[in-house]
Order: sequence, then C-alpha cells, then structure tokens
Amino acid sequence: MVASHASALDGVAGNRALPAELLLRLLASDGGGFGPPRRALQRTGLPETAIAVILAHPIPGARAEFAMSAGAEPAQRGRLVDDSSPRVRTALAYGPEVYDPRTEVAPLPDAVCARLLDDTEPSVRAALLDSPHLAPSFVVSLATHHDPAARRRAVRAWETLPPGDRSALLADPDPEVRRAAALRECRRDARLTAELLRDPRSAAEAQRRGLLHRADAERCVAERTHLAALAENPSLPADLVERLAVDADEAVRLTVSLRPELDETWRMAIDFTTEANSRGDVEWVRDGLADTQVLRRAVTSAHPLLRRAAAQSPHLPPDLLSLLARTEDPLVDEFLGRRHPDTPEEVLLRVFARFGATFSAWIAETHPRFPREGLAARYADHPDGHYRRLAVRDPAATPVLIERLSHDPAVWTRQAAARDPRLPLARLREALYIPELASSAGANPALPEDEMAAVLDRAGVPA
Repeated sequence: MVASHASALDGVAGNRALPAELLLRLLASDGGGFGPPRRALQRTGLPETAIAVILAHPIPGARAEFAMSAGAEPAQRGRLVDDSSPRVRTALAYGPEVYDPRTEVAPLPDAVCARLLDDTEPSVRAALLDSPHLAPSFVVSLATHHDPAARRRAVRAWETLPPGDRSALLADPDPEVRRAAALRECRRDARLTAELLRDPRSAAEAQRRGLLHRADAERCVAERTHLAALAENPSLPADLVERLAVDADEAVRLTVSLRPELDETWRMAIDFTTEANSRGDVEWVRDGLADTQVLRRAVTSAHPLLRRAAAQSPHLPPDLLSLLARTEDPLVDEFLGRRHPDTPEEVLLRVFARFGATFSAWIAETHPRFPREGLAARYADHPDGHYRRLAVRDPAATPVLIERLSHDPAVWTRQAAARDPRLPLARLREALYIPELASSAGANPALPEDEMAAVLDRAGVPA
C-alpha cells in the first residue's frame, strides 16, 4: 500500500466526523491480515452495530485492541471474557494502557474478573492480577481465593480487608503470602517487625515501615544496613532521627529531611541536596493527595521535593495551586500541567516552552486551560516552528493563515494545519497524498464524506 494511503486511512479511522456506514466498512476489513486501524477499534462511543462487528472479527488482534480500549465501557469489553483467543482474554484482563494521568478507567465488572481469574491460561490470570484497573471490591474478594498469587494481590488492600481475612493471610500456608501480609501488618506490630528484620528478603522494607523496638532500632543504626530506609521509619525514636539527620551519608540526610513530623526550621537546617530531576516520591504526601492539610504542609514547605510531591495532586485548592505556580520549578510545572485541570496559562506555556515537540503538543491539545485566543498574532511568524504551531489553535486564525501554515518548514506545524477544519478544501485534498500530512488530513473533520470513502478505496478497504 502507498504510504500516504495508509497514513490517510489511519487518520480517517480516528476522524470524529466519520459516518457510521464508513466506520462499519472499516471495522469489517482485515487490514491485510493485521485488522482494522487501532484508532477505529478504540474510538469512544462506538455504536452497538460497530461493537458487534468487532466482537465477531476473525482477526484476534482486532478483538484484543478493543479489549484494551479506554473508550469502551467495561461491560462492552467484558463481552470478550469467553473469547477463543488467549491473547484477547489476556488483553481484556489487563485492560487499557493509559498515558494521561487525568484519564480514569472504570474497572471490569467483578463477575467478569472472577471468570478471568479462573481462566485456564496462566497469562490471563497473571494479567488480571497485574492490572491497575481492578475494583476495590474485587481486590478484597481475592483474600480467600485458592490461588496464592491472588491472595498476594489482596494484601495490597490490607487496610480495607476485614480483620478475619487479615488474620488468615498472616497465617497463610504460602510463605510469600505470609511475608507480604506481615510487611503490611508490621507497621503496628513490633514482634512481626523483629521477625522480618531477620529475613534478608524483607529486612529493608521492615526497616522502612515496621514498628520498631528501641533495641532493634539502635541495632539497625549501628549496623548501617538499609540505613536510608530506616531513616524513613515513622516509629524511629526522636534521638535516632536527630543522629541520622547529621549522618555522613547524603541519602540518609535527605530521607530524614522529608519526615512528616519535622517543623520547617529543623527540616531546612539539615544539610541535604536534591537532584534537578528528583520527582518527589514522598509516601506521606502521596497518601494524602486528597487531604488539604497534608497538601498545605507540603506546598508551603521550602523543601523542593515536598512541593513536587504535592504538585502531583489533582485536588489542590486554588490558593495552593497559585503558590505552586509561582515556584517556577520545572518539575512542579510539569506535574501541574499533567495532573491539574486548573493549571494557570502561564505555567502551561512554560511547560510548552521547556519540553520537546511531542509532550508540548500533548499539553497544548489536551489541557482544558491551555490558551487559544491571541496565539495567531503572537506566534504565526515566530522563528521557532514549535511556536508557529500554536497559531493554529487560535479561533481567530483565518483560512489563509491556516493554508500558509500547512506549507510551514516545520513538519509538526504543517500537520497541525492539516488537521484544522479551516484549511481550504483544495489544500486538504492535496494533503491526503503527502506522506507526512496524510494522517492529519484524514483526521480533519471537514473532510467530505466522499473523500473519506475515496481514502478507504485507495487503501484497498473492501466495500
């Protein structure tokens, strides 16, 4: 197939104006043995007629793509639970790959998950237990499952498990289940912590999380094994925290500086350094991303890692969001742009300026607060094509400007113009035959229906 024809077909597959008749024609195709384009299979809001075509498609890859669609309802994807192909059932069990942290995926119904967990194929069972999209009710139900791997998965929901289930898991016949359960319960059980400290496989995590006897804490400090993990332990006596705050190991001092009980004077008196790319993975902040008090402590701290951790919350109140927007920390800006729907325009523009074409385009095209008005006047003649692309977003951009930008030296600017419905029809038709513009032109909602049909014809999609 000619490259431009294949690219145009991919664009049409995702075109929001694609008529139902052409969509069904595209979904029924075999794609030369590879199935229909992914963008057709994973469209949001597919009609029942289209879903029926996909579920009956002879190519397993097509059904697998639908099984992993974030645009499909869980009950629709769940109809593949008895699919003849293990590949399809495995895809269904794991679920959609989500790259936008603002996208939430509804879990499969518990009954579907239960069937998948009892599947005869190990890959299906493993994919389900690795899935990030399981309903809390289903995870809790795993505590009494006959498969040890399922019971280990249930341990992740430790605090929501009934007391009887927690006791049973602590006495589980499988040693890995027992260890996983003990590592959760040791936060409030010093005896369990002492046992785990004697096991090299669990010692580091026990030092990090477990409730420590004074004698065990002193011994761990003296031995200096996993000392940075120990410095994070909530039960570490205050005098030992003070000792570790001046430890010779820089990683230990940094960990101490992030402890939640420290006041700002003590925290900032510690001699620590942070890397420019340290992302601020601080557990007590991560666990409190919906807690205004936790967020306020982190945002108002002078510690950059606490601010970065708080910036990953989509629940920041306006005053804290405003404070973070003024820090001009590149990673704070990035997290706000990725996760918060009300990120100020000036932050989004800083993120756009700082990152490469792909991520910047994603921010510009997906963030609801990214500016639009005035961009044509501001950027249409900018020396950097990265910015000239922004002019296409302006509602006041004229068809003449859009056509001019479709000939821009920068390919991403040409592609943005080719997707814009203001592009004159003659140039839009021409773009369908230009390899680097064909996909964008095919996705243009102003593309006439007869041109979409012609794209399918040229790509060899049967009528």
